[in-house]
Amino acid sequence: MTEALETRPCGPTDVPDEIDIEALREKYAYERDKRLRPEGSKQYLELKDEFADFVEIDPYTPVTPRDPINEDLEVVVLGGGIAGLLAGAYLKKSGVEEVHILEMAGDFGGVWYWNRFPGIQCDNDAYCYIPLLEELNFMPSKKFADGAEILEHCRNIGKHFGLYDGAIFHTQVKTMRWDEEINRWRLHTNRGDDIRARFVIMAQGNFNKPKLPNIPGLKEFEGHMFHSARWDYEYTGGDANGNLHKLNDKKVALVGTGATGVQLVPHLGRDSKHLYVFQRTPSSVDLRNNEPTDPEWVKTLKPGWQEERKLNFHRWTPLGGGVVFDAPDYVCDFWTELGRNLTARILASGDPASLTPEQIAAMHEEEDYKVMERLRRRVEAIVEDPQTAEALKPYYRFMCKRPCSSDEYLPTFNRPNVTLIDVSESKGVERLTRKGIVANGVEYEVDCIIFASGFEISTEISRRYAIDTIEGRGGLSLFDHWRDSYKTLHGMTTRGFPNQFFTGFIQGGVSGNTTAMFEQQARHIAYIVAEAQKRGVTVVETSQEAQDNWVKTIRETAVDDGGFLASCTPGYYNNEGGGGGEGIRSALGEPYSPGFYAFEELLQQWRDNGDLDGLELRS
Repeated sequence: MTEALETRPCGPTDVPDEIDIEALREKYAYERDKRLRPEGSKQYLELKDEFADFVEIDPYTPVTPRDPINEDLEVVVLGGGIAGLLAGAYLKKSGVEEVHILEMAGDFGGVWYWNRFPGIQCDNDAYCYIPLLEELNFMPSKKFADGAEILEHCRNIGKHFGLYDGAIFHTQVKTMRWDEEINRWRLHTNRGDDIRARFVIMAQGNFNKPKLPNIPGLKEFEGHMFHSARWDYEYTGGDANGNLHKLNDKKVALVGTGATGVQLVPHLGRDSKHLYVFQRTPSSVDLRNNEPTDPEWVKTLKPGWQEERKLNFHRWTPLGGGVVFDAPDYVCDFWTELGRNLTARILASGDPASLTPEQIAAMHEEEDYKVMERLRRRVEAIVEDPQTAEALKPYYRFMCKRPCSSDEYLPTFNRPNVTLIDVSESKGVERLTRKGIVANGVEYEVDCIIFASGFEISTEISRRYAIDTIEGRGGLSLFDHWRDSYKTLHGMTTRGFPNQFFTGFIQGGVSGNTTAMFEQQARHIAYIVAEAQKRGVTVVETSQEAQDNWVKTIRETAVDDGGFLASCTPGYYNNEGGGGGEGIRSALGEPYSPGFYAFEELLQQWRDNGDLDGLELRS
C-alpha cells in the first residue's frame, strides 16, 4: 500500500472474550426458526396492477408529455442509476458515441433519485462507493455521504460524459423481443415507443423495484400510506435533513427495521406525535462516527488513490476474504472489523502458516460470535427498557443481514413517544384495519403507515427486472432460460440473447463495494460493444461452448455457503430462508469464487488477447 492512503490505520477491536458459543448457536437457531415463513419471498407483493401507485408515481419530477419514439438506436442502457451511468460513461470513453439511457425516473440517480427519505446516507465508505471521484475531481464531504450529495454526483457523471443528450426519462420498457430480420431488439414502452436497439445493456441495479409485505387489509386502511422509496414530503413536511413538522400531531407506524428503517427512526421519533416501529428482525447497529472529510488528508492523496482504497476495503471485508497480512486497514469501520480481529487472532497463534483451513474457519466463527456479542451489549448499554433492549438484539451471524451503523437509532427508543412492536413471534404484522395495524392481537390506531420493506433483490428475475416480456432468438424467454440457474459467459452475456449485456450479481466478481462491480462490468461491456463497432460486427453472441465452460468454471470453483445461508435469520440475503418452492438462494447470484480481483485479472487478460474469445460475431 502506498503512502497515498496513509491516514489513520486501525487494529482489532475490544470484543467480549468469555462467551458461550454453543448456547448462542442454539439461540440463533431458535430466533431463525420462529421467523421462517413457508411462502419465503412470496410473502411480499409485487408492486403492479392495484398496487402500482406505490412505485410508478414520481413525486420529484413532473412527467413531460412527448410523442412516441419510433427509431433505430445503436445502444440502449436500461437504467439511469450508478450501474447505467457507469455503462454509459465507459461506452463514451471507448468511443461509442450513440448511447441512450432509458430510465423510469425523471433524472439520473437510480436508488439515489428515488430514495430521498429523511436521514438517507451511504452505508459504505463513500471514498470507495462513489465512483469516478478522481475523474470528476469530487471529494465526498464525509465518510458516509448524504444521499443528496451522491445524487448530485450522479447528475454530474451524466453531464461530464454527455449522457443527458440521449437520455429518455420517465419511460419504462414493457416488452423486449429480438427481431431476427433486422438483428435488433424491439423495445415497447409505457409511452408507446417502438425502439429498435442494436445493443441493450441491462443496468437496472439491485434496488430497482420496491416491494410490500402482503398484509391482509392493505386496501382497507383509510389513513395515509407510502413506501420509503417514494417519500411524501407533502404529507410529512421537512426534507432529507429532517424537520418533519407536519407529523407533530400524527401517530405514525413504520414497518421495517433494515438499513432504511435505521436511518428513518431518529427523524420519525423526533418529529412524530407517536412512532410505532414494527420489527420482525432487528438489524445489527454499530457506532457510525461519521466524520467530515479531513482536508489535510485530501492534500496527501496521489493519483490512483481511490482504486487503492477500494482494494484495501475489499480485502478486509468478508467478501474479500477478510484476512490481510501485508497492509493495515485504512477504512476502519463496521464492514472491516471482523477481518481485523480475525487477522490479529491468526497472527497471535504463533505460526499462522501451520493453520489448516478448518482451523481458520473455526477462528472466523468464534470472532464472528464475539463481534455480534459486542453489538448486543451495545444495545444493553444504550436502551433503557430491558424488554425493548432484548428485542433489539441481533441474534445471528455477521453478514446474515446487512450490517448497519447509527449513533442515533438506539437512543431513539428511550423517547416516551416511541414504541417498539416486536412481531417476530407472529412472523410479521397480522393485518391492517380502517384505523391502523394489528400486531400480536392488538390494534394500534395510526394516521400514517410508512413501509421500509425493501426491494426485489433476491426474488425471481421476472420480478426484479420489472419488464413483462424478454424474448431472445426463437421467442426464448429469459425468465425461462434462467429459471433454474444462470447460464452466461462472464456473467454478462447469455446464449440465445444476442447483443444483450447484463450487470449485477450474475456469475461474476463480487465485492462488498457494489459500485466497483458495476464499474468492472461497464468497462468490459463497453470494450465488447466498441470492438464490435470497429470490426463492423452487427451481432455478438456467446457461443454454447464458451457459456458451458464458464458455467462449469463457476460450479467447480464455487464455495458452498448453503449451510451458512440456511443458518441465517430470513432476509433478502438468503431469499427469506427459502420457501414457496424457491429454496435457499444467495443474493450474490453464483459469484466467481476466486474473487473480485481475480475476476478482474481474468477479464483484463481476455481483453488483452483481443480475439473476443467465446463470442460469435456476425456481420
